[in-house]
Order: sequence, then C-alpha cells, then structure tokens
Amino acid sequence: MGVALKKTPLNAAHRRAGAKMVEFAGWEMPVQYRGVIEEHLAVRSKAGLFDVSHMGEIEVRGAGALEFCQRLTANDLARLQLYQAQYSLLLNDHGGVVDDVIIYRVKPEAYFICVNASNIDKDFAWLVSHKGGGDVEVENQSAMYAQLALQGPAAEAILQPLTTQSLAAINSFQFQFADVAAIRCMVSRTGYTGERGFELYCHVEEAESLWDALMEGGESHGLVAVGLGARDTLRLEKAYPLYGHELDDSTTPLEAGLEWVLKLTKPTFLGRERLLAQKQQGLMRKLVGLEAIEPGIPRDGYSVFKDEVKIGVVTSGTKSPSLGRAIALAYVAGAEAYIDNRVEVEIRGRKIATKTVPLPFYRR
Repeated sequence: MGVALKKTPLNAAHRRAGAKMVEFAGWEMPVQYRGVIEEHLAVRSKAGLFDVSHMGEIEVRGAGALEFCQRLTANDLARLQLYQAQYSLLLNDHGGVVDDVIIYRVKPEAYFICVNASNIDKDFAWLVSHKGGGDVEVENQSAMYAQLALQGPAAEAILQPLTTQSLAAINSFQFQFADVAAIRCMVSRTGYTGERGFELYCHVEEAESLWDALMEGGESHGLVAVGLGARDTLRLEKAYPLYGHELDDSTTPLEAGLEWVLKLTKPTFLGRERLLAQKQQGLMRKLVGLEAIEPGIPRDGYSVFKDEVKIGVVTSGTKSPSLGRAIALAYVAGAEAYIDNRVEVEIRGRKIATKTVPLPFYRR
C-alpha cells in the first residue's frame, strides 16, 4: 500500500476551482486549472496566484546563528540587514548543492530559511548534524506555515488595497510583517517567475481565507490561479534552477552558473577548498541554454551530441509560451559551453539541431 500524499491547507480550494491534481515531492498539488499556456501568459501580462505551501520553513536562531549559517552556505549572510532576504545555497563538504534556499533575517539573531519541498527532511537533518555545541537552535517550522505567491505586473495593484503596509516601500529581496485582509503575514518581494510580485507566509489555518481574499481582490485585474505546470515554464524561461534537475548534491555552484551566489572571499565555509580548486582548474561541465532550430522539444534526460559524440544531457526543457520556441537547460562538456555552439539533442531516436544561447531565455 502506497504512502498517502500530503495535502496543503488549500487542497479543498484547488478542487473547488477544478484543478487537475498530481503528485509532486510527496504532495498532492494542482498542476493546472485552465491550462498551462493560459496560466503562464496571465502571469506575464496580468497576475497569477500560486499555492507553494509544500515548501519548507526552517528557523535558525541564537547568538551563534550567523556564524553557523555562514559556515553552511555559499552567499555572505553578514551583508543581510533586518527584513532583508538572500538567495543562497546549502553546501556539502565537496562543494555540492544540498539545496537552494532563500534566507530571511527575521530578527537580529534569527534566520528563516525557505527550502524546497523535496528536501525538507534532508535539509533539517543536515543543519542539525552540523549544529555542534554552539548557541544555536534549529527548528523545522514547515507544518506551521502556508505560502502563497502572487506574481505578475498587476500583483502590487491587487495586494495594496488589502493591507496598510506600503508595498512600494518593499524592494526586491526585502520583506515586512503586515496584515493582509486582516491576516498576519510575512510579505516578501520575492518569487520564482521573473515577474514583480510577492510571496506571503501565513499560519496554515488562515491560508484559505487569504487565498479567497486575494482571488476576490484580483478578479478585476485578471488574476488567475496557477498550477505547477506554468510555475515550471515560467522559471525555465528565466533559467532559474530546479533542485533535482539543474542542482543536486554532486553539482557545484560554478557548474550551475551560480558563481554570483558564491562568495569565495568568506574565510571558511563547507566545500570552499574544492570550489577554489575548481575555479582555478576550469570546469569539466557547465550548464548552458539551448534553443531548438528544428521542430522538437528537448526534455529532461535527453542526450546532447556534437559531431556524433555525446557531450551532455538536458536537465529541463519545454516549448516557451512567451517566445513560441523550444528551449532547454543542459549540462555539456566545459569546452562546448560557449554561445552559438551548434549541437544536437536526441529525441526518441532522432537528432534535432539546437544552438547554445545567452541566459535567461526571456527578458521583459
């Protein structure tokens, strides 16, 4: 007998809205409501509302919290002021990516870490295993919170009437605690779509009321509910990595094109020596963007060839709803990771022509 799927507090709301539900990372989640393309284009032109309550939340607090987090992450947390957020990577001893995360400084000595749904238990165990005897507490708070993402050009116009907090005062990767439709939320200027928008954290029992208030408030602005299908096509157009595809425990930030996240000037953190060596010696493989020149859509797992020699593998691919072209991310041999390289992707026994292109694929 299979393990029962976990459900977010918005499961009933999705079913009432006619969502097609699928399994994702052990959760029952909406993959689409009206259709992936329609939902995708709504986010690019108006606004979309996502249930991302399957994501995890871990709090690290105590006098040693900063030093502890600095040792386990790629970015420089010392730069983070109160009510600022930072994209970062949890690293292992070999410089591989345990997870990609967003870290919020919620108090002078407390950090709130949003982790991927598939990695909640792994990340929590990793953090606890490195705690040692310092003045640090690590708490898995995932069961306490729901997370909603309101994304798109109309997001601020939809959200502002529901709160007295000035949203214009919250810059990218900043957040505030505020009442939204009389519900206490952490309102963060972050997202996974490449559009301006917000991610809102609230207690699980208030999630459905918040969802309903946002959907009602957004009706006149063209707001639609959006499933995981369009979430994936939106992030892929912006070349945002997805853990388990572009990132994993054996992949380094340098290989993944995330050198901007990596602060090698930090005196000590896990994997630093390996990453310094890799930077000096050059990369054996690197993540690139591919655009199809012939009909066909490269998908996860498809092989990449150059002159009949396999040089890599596709990690994510789709037909871009915004661009009308097939796009993909792929790891290829380091020597082949230059722009406008003509390579082939094998699709069910047939090779199609593609070329490497600058990232992201989509810019406003």
